[in-house]
Amino acid sequence: MNYFQYTQPFELEGGQILPEITVAYHTFGTLNANKSNVVWICHALTANSNVLDWWDGIVGESKVIDPEQHFIVCANILGSCYGSTGPLSINPETQESYYTTFPQVTIRDMVKAHTLLREHLGLEKIHILAGGSMGGFQVLEWAIAEPEVVENLFLLATSAAESTWSIGIHTTQRLMLEADGTWGEPSPTAGSKGLKAARALGTLTYRNYQILAQNQTDPDPEKLDNYRVSSYLEYQGDKLVARFNAYSYWFLTKALDSHHLARGRGGCLEPVLQKIPQKTLIIGISSDILCPVQEQQFLAQHLPNATYVEIDSDYGHDGFIIEGQKISQHYAAWLAEVVKANPVSGAFLTA
Repeated sequence: MNYFQYTQPFELEGGQILPEITVAYHTFGTLNANKSNVVWICHALTANSNVLDWWDGIVGESKVIDPEQHFIVCANILGSCYGSTGPLSINPETQESYYTTFPQVTIRDMVKAHTLLREHLGLEKIHILAGGSMGGFQVLEWAIAEPEVVENLFLLATSAAESTWSIGIHTTQRLMLEADGTWGEPSPTAGSKGLKAARALGTLTYRNYQILAQNQTDPDPEKLDNYRVSSYLEYQGDKLVARFNAYSYWFLTKALDSHHLARGRGGCLEPVLQKIPQKTLIIGISSDILCPVQEQQFLAQHLPNATYVEIDSDYGHDGFIIEGQKISQHYAAWLAEVVKANPVSGAFLTA
């Protein structure tokens, strides 16, 4: 893991100021001579900057995004607990952790931090900017913020604005966090029970009725307690508590809710999307109930250079991580068209 320190005041979209920020990031592969092989991947809610760890079906040796061919960058988002400035970070003005005093960050703030890192790394172009779910939010905002830098977009299970449905889910999750008796305490373990409950609810939306019925149904009709699905949700909650932080979860779900490409841009999504010129591959997951395919179809309808693919999967929203083989096939076919259209900058990208 690498760290970029930005020691100047960092103004947030909401007007508050972080005295300084740290951005944690990973890079894989080697930048080529003309700096044309950059693939920047934006991660989702509780992921980290080590993209080989969580997207190994897509990224890695001999995969469609291969460090032998590409210079791969992934940066941890502001508000997270994986190295970038977030609620657990020390506020240089108080010498204490922020915790609940951490200011609200938005997707645009995350992209602003990514841009500072890009400049620090000396990258003038991003050939492929990729992201699923919350990562896709960042990709879309970045495409608008730096159209002269970002050349092509790869979007999965994402949308132009956070839906009322998802905001409702996040609100419920934050109520769970706040109902934890330790919430608000100046401790990195505060809110852990609430985080476990919030993750259990989240897991239901990341998957769906069909996959839970298929994998978690109890074979014993006489059972009165200790159901398989209950154990599964307990396990998923415990796993997240062991690796993530409740304060980060609270602030990052707030950031998700803030996502709306038309905020400050006229209020209407369609004309904003129509001004995004980059060639774009959009992949939807047929069984996704958190960010259903209607959201990706809307993007494809209004982005002027979009290709839309729908993947049949039982895994719901998590399909954008799990269905590596299917995604890779569609990405490789689309990438071949990108290279064909621009053979000079894309020649290295043949899959």
